[in-house]
Amino acid sequence: MDDDLDTMSRERLIEEVKVLRAGIRRHRDASGHGLCWHHPDLWALLPEPGDQVPTVPAWPQFMRGCVKYRESLDRQCPDAPRSEKEFGES
Repeated sequence: MDDDLDTMSRERLIEEVKVLRAGIRRHRDASGHGLCWHHPDLWALLPEPGDQVPTVPAWPQFMRGCVKYRESLDRQCPDAPRSEKEFGES
């Protein structure tokens, strides 16, 4: 799967690492409603083509998943700042 790395020069590998780090930072630094969104830019950093269209759960399953995800943030980041902003507000 990662055979392309074997043929890259040192300089090309460094360039690739910088691109990957930038993509990971963009994903990591997402906040607010951005945490729940589809991140095709992160997936696009992989060399292999992939189906960029996710399987989307039905509304009830999706909402249960969102609640569980948000609950996990309370456990994992209990001291994180909270926002009252609605989606789309700047």
